[in-house]
Amino acid sequence: MRFLCSFAFSIQFLLLFSSLFSTTLLTNCLPLNHSTTTHHHHYHECHEHESYALLRFKESFVIRKSASYNPFSYPKTLSWIPSTDCCNWDGIQCHELTGHVIGVDLASSQLYGSMDPNSTLFSLVHLQSLNLSDNHFNHSQIPAKIGELSHLRHLNLSHGNENTFSGEVPPQLSHLSNLLSLDLSSYTNQPLYLKSSTLTSITQNSTRLQHILLDFVSISSSLPHSLTNLTSLQTLSFYNCELYGEFPIGIFHLPNLTVLDLGSNQYLRGIMPEFLSRKLVVINLASTSFYGTLPTSIGNLTSLSLFNIESCSFNGTIPSSLGNLTQLVGLKLTQNSFYGEIPSSLFELKNLEDLSLSGNFIEGKVALEMFWKLKMLNVLELSNNKLSLFSKEESAVNNQTTLPPIHCLGLSSCNLTGEFPTWITNLTSLSHLYLSGNYLQGEIPSSLFMLENLTLLDLSHNWLEGQVELDMLSKLKKLTNLNLGGGNKLTFLEEKNTWNIIILSQIQYLDLSSCNLVHFPNFVQHLQQMTDLHLQDNNIRTIPDWLWSKTTLQSLVISNNSLMGEISPSICNLHSLVLLDLTSNNLVGMIPSCLGSFSRSLQFLRLGRNKLSGNIPQTYVKGNSLQLIDFGSNRLHGPLPRQLINCRMLEILDVSFNHFNDSFPFWLQSLPQLKVISLRNNKFHGPIMCPSTCSFLKLHIIDLSHNDFSGNLSSEVIKSFRSMTLSSPSDPVQFTDDFYHFQQSYVDISLFLFPMFNKGVIMDYLGRQYLHQMVAIDLSCNKISGEIPDIMGSLNRLVVLNLSNNMFTGTIPSSLGKISNLEVLDLSFNSLSGNIPQQLTELTFLDFFNVSFNNLSGPIPEDRQFSTFEDNSFEGNKGLCGIQLVKKCEDNSKLPLPTHDGDQESESGSLFELYWIVIVIGYGGGLVAGLALGNAFSGDVFILLKRLF
Repeated sequence: MRFLCSFAFSIQFLLLFSSLFSTTLLTNCLPLNHSTTTHHHHYHECHEHESYALLRFKESFVIRKSASYNPFSYPKTLSWIPSTDCCNWDGIQCHELTGHVIGVDLASSQLYGSMDPNSTLFSLVHLQSLNLSDNHFNHSQIPAKIGELSHLRHLNLSHGNENTFSGEVPPQLSHLSNLLSLDLSSYTNQPLYLKSSTLTSITQNSTRLQHILLDFVSISSSLPHSLTNLTSLQTLSFYNCELYGEFPIGIFHLPNLTVLDLGSNQYLRGIMPEFLSRKLVVINLASTSFYGTLPTSIGNLTSLSLFNIESCSFNGTIPSSLGNLTQLVGLKLTQNSFYGEIPSSLFELKNLEDLSLSGNFIEGKVALEMFWKLKMLNVLELSNNKLSLFSKEESAVNNQTTLPPIHCLGLSSCNLTGEFPTWITNLTSLSHLYLSGNYLQGEIPSSLFMLENLTLLDLSHNWLEGQVELDMLSKLKKLTNLNLGGGNKLTFLEEKNTWNIIILSQIQYLDLSSCNLVHFPNFVQHLQQMTDLHLQDNNIRTIPDWLWSKTTLQSLVISNNSLMGEISPSICNLHSLVLLDLTSNNLVGMIPSCLGSFSRSLQFLRLGRNKLSGNIPQTYVKGNSLQLIDFGSNRLHGPLPRQLINCRMLEILDVSFNHFNDSFPFWLQSLPQLKVISLRNNKFHGPIMCPSTCSFLKLHIIDLSHNDFSGNLSSEVIKSFRSMTLSSPSDPVQFTDDFYHFQQSYVDISLFLFPMFNKGVIMDYLGRQYLHQMVAIDLSCNKISGEIPDIMGSLNRLVVLNLSNNMFTGTIPSSLGKISNLEVLDLSFNSLSGNIPQQLTELTFLDFFNVSFNNLSGPIPEDRQFSTFEDNSFEGNKGLCGIQLVKKCEDNSKLPLPTHDGDQESESGSLFELYWIVIVIGYGGGLVAGLALGNAFSGDVFILLKRLF
């Protein structure tokens, strides 16, 4: 939910920007304005063949109001009557001397139908402006003949929903050398795709371009450097275009550039240059991989109104020169790595409406009174930093009469301590309040429930206590989102007053996790608009039957309760479900067979850690949206159903800790989005191989440990893990936005501790990788034989490699030294021989290394990381010598070697008794994943992944 504040402001700014941009284009193309064309005197009437062409074009479409997204749309072609001059038709503009049609503006005209590739529209060879935006062209392709309109200056084929063109943007578009503005943008997932070669040709041939808008057009390439030659360019908007590679820095220096929007291109990299220009008004780099520090010269952009670099990789301190940007309305620095204090100059930005600094390492003590100086402030987001907020004088804040009109206040994890800050109740405009993850104590003050504009309230993960009664909540008549769960000691009490329930009937999101509930809250039955219900971490034993009639539910989370009995088949009445989470209960019986096919909307199906038995659902409807399936830690058996290949969106599959009996499911390679597979602790058997070719294109984590796999490890399978190599253009694993949003919605825990299933020594391993960068292979505890394929060294993204407890022979491949990101390497309990390759000393991030109980010989490398590993990493290899062992590599070794195998076995027992703790620390999109391996890669890593997502 935390993203709602920034999202709301972004939408407001987007609407403002769209309005301004449309006005600019209309000004540049003023003759297209109907009020101008209808009163304009023409020396020549419309040419007959052009009138005929327009009428033929009109006849190829029908009028449907739903075809246009704009609520003010109307059918302009109704004025197109054959007996009248076409120059007077609505949306048509003619040249005042020649009478030729030079402008067609049919934006939002409710046109429905497919575009004919040979449409008569393209016979209007004098056309200079063409606007067909916001109509329904039935997903037809943009005709190649559009490239024959050589005089075209303005082309707009954009739309506000999914109703327009699709397919490839024709290369012929690059023939339009006179173009000044090109708008193919949409607001849905890439219906159009544009080849890199076409984009390059457009920028090379149309050198006078002033406006390029390609939002949501799939480009899937780097940007051409020819863009830096477009000196007239004012607007460059490539939002969510699947761009990658390094951004041409020269674009920042284009002399007329005012709007630069590159948001949501996750793999697009770049740095901020030194700025000289003063014309930039909008910079949006949110959700890209831009990095580095912000230059002091950013203070030269005195016209800047929006600066959005949320969810990037910037670091360093926040430049005080940002205080020079007096026109700044939105400053959004959320989810980066900024540190230091908030510059005092920011408190002088009198026009600032949105200040979002969440998710950084900003520190220091800040008096809340400083923010009240920003009189226009509408959104204040400071969550998840190292800040300590305080009030110089609580009574002074409470008596403030000039507080800014804040409607969204995010102070989660801001070290707020003590009693609930009552000054918040003076923010009468407040609609969104996030206070989760602080140290607030005591009861919730009754004055909070007098904030009549409050629509969202999140008090989760504090130390609040006392009772929360339905009567208190009923005073918040606009409340739609309520989160009281997690970490508090609140007790939620229901009442029987039906008028309270009627007032609260508008609630859509309800989180009462950890609220000491022993039965299902009855008032939920009357919440007719409910979309999200989260009741995890209570002691609920049964689910009432009336819940299955809540067909508006999109997420249902009742994990970590005491649910007993079977899952009712009536659960499949919830056709709108996107997330279903019933993990960690005492559910028994079979999984309802309908769960694989009851809904196309279900994305996250989590039933792990129960006592479910029998087969898993065998049928999965084509076109389903499943992204995560968790059946782990149950009593399920049988083979994996081949119909799982219908789950084309699947990213995580976990069936670990069950009794599945099957061969290696090579057919999962047909799932194009699959990133994580866990088959751990089952009865899978046979060779790990594919009958022909293998192609696991996006796989980043595979855990096949604790099964009965045998035979040699195929090089072809290893080669198929293409996303485990740095040569792939799409950098580290990217989970969908839905993963992120659902994590924000119901999980806000910064520390996870996961014990493994061994015992003995405790070791904490804190990885340097972010969770979305984790790449791991675990084949431990099987019967795999033969040599370790040399090709394994090509998987240079690997962070964890565990091949322990198998029957591998031969030498350790020296190619493993090329896996520069490797942090964990476990080859113990095999039959490997020869030396430990010196090349392994190049693994500078290696934190855990174990080759114990093999047949290795020779000296242990002493360089770099190897000097930090203890003797238990090498024991059980009679031929090894080194400073870590009793057996030194010098002739005058004085310490005796063990002589009895029994003693060695006794000493090595600790290797079987390691007790690992996995620590994962993080928040939101910036999670730091720590993984540790004893004899096997932890199945709990997958539990972590599923808990987060």
